[in-house]
Amino acid sequence: MKPLILASSSPRRISLLESLGFPVKIAKFETDETFAYSLSVEEVVMELAQRKALNALHHVKGVEEGIIIGGDTVVVLDGEIMGKPRNEEEAFSMINALQGRTHDVYSGLVCIDYESQKQLVRWKRTKVVMKHIDNDTIWRYIKSGEPMDKAGAYAIQGIGATFIEGIEGDYFNVVGLSLSLLSDMLKAFGVEIL
Repeated sequence: MKPLILASSSPRRISLLESLGFPVKIAKFETDETFAYSLSVEEVVMELAQRKALNALHHVKGVEEGIIIGGDTVVVLDGEIMGKPRNEEEAFSMINALQGRTHDVYSGLVCIDYESQKQLVRWKRTKVVMKHIDNDTIWRYIKSGEPMDKAGAYAIQGIGATFIEGIEGDYFNVVGLSLSLLSDMLKAFGVEIL
């Protein structure tokens, strides 16, 4: 079984990969996450995921084989991309804009075979409905610290789940790693989940 090499230190992505029963190595390196605003959302998440995976491919040491996995997730409201908030005020602004509305979560996913350097790049979208939230609740949530390293300033797998009225699509895509999409991509490398 080829090890999976995750180009991320996200506890959520690590936990999801480990739940599949694969050995997981972490290969997180600083990666430029700026992008050209002329790109579509799909192109943005694929480019950023690919950049992370390629960075890991070029910097990882002591590996003979494995599949490098890179991912990137953004929240999109009215065509505008929301990344991670830079401060509490920006987190408030993001959640306040999302509350009472439907938004999209896009994730890009890249798999690169370490030996052959063959790569696959894909993306997935999930619609999320957030209920109305009063300002005091938003600020209490921000003070919990949970929103500060999450795209769109909320975590669907944490306390932020209490804000979500519904989703249309892949829940794990909102968490940051579509296991359904990943399993399809790994098959192209001869790696079967079951």
